[in-house]
Amino acid sequence: MKPTYEEALHELQQIVAQIQEDAVSVDELSDKVKRAAELIAYCREKLRQTEESMEGLLE
Repeated sequence: MKPTYEEALHELQQIVAQIQEDAVSVDELSDKVKRAAELIAYCREKLRQTEESMEGLLE
């Protein structure tokens, strides 16, 4: 099941905080960056879909 926008954003914020605090080992870094990229793409798509829906309602 796909996360909600809020869940995806929260996970992304956690990843960024871990990286900034150097709480991620070099071995984990690649996986964290890959997951962050997936979450960013998901959030962007969700925002795009919402924008299109809103535009359709306002027409």
